[in-house]
Amino acid sequence: MAVDRRDLRRRLFNLAAEQGGYFTAAQAKGVGYSYQAQAHHVSAGNWIRVDRGLFRLAEWIPDLHDDLARWTLWSKGRGVVSHETGLSVHAIGELESARVHLTVPPGFTMRDEAVTLHHAELAGADVTERNGFRVTTPIRSIIDVAAVSPDEDQLARVIDDARQRGLLTLRNLRARAEAIDAKAALHIERAIQRAEAP
Repeated sequence: MAVDRRDLRRRLFNLAAEQGGYFTAAQAKGVGYSYQAQAHHVSAGNWIRVDRGLFRLAEWIPDLHDDLARWTLWSKGRGVVSHETGLSVHAIGELESARVHLTVPPGFTMRDEAVTLHHAELAGADVTERNGFRVTTPIRSIIDVAAVSPDEDQLARVIDDARQRGLLTLRNLRARAEAIDAKAALHIERAIQRAEAP
């Protein structure tokens, strides 16, 4: 029985829509596109080859953080957007990085020049779901940035921004930082004191 091309396209679109317009070759095959059909769609300009075995729908109009879904697919679902990139997703502060920061499990061995990897096991409470990717919570993102000794003035602004927007309380931030990383807790405490100084 021939598969309806419109049905195939709809199924692929629905899948890609949950992943920022991205999909893998294996996912396309699972929907019903042979590897020969995949090559045809790339050469016809319907799909954009982003990386080996990774595509994006050509007609997809990207949203602000859709590109982060790519790194979830690249990491085979193991990467969580974190650190400065996590702060950017939550629109907290002005810390920026030219590379995407991902926290991956210990033993993760893949590499890409566009990504800075951090190895850690993340608690479920420290991760939130977005469309096509997972990201560390505002509190965890701040703790992770604080752990790598940032500029304390910038860290103070990030904490104040998150607090004013109701994304955290200082009590919760302090408690979680102490539970996760003593060095980060120290930097956070100094940043809070700096912000509160007259």
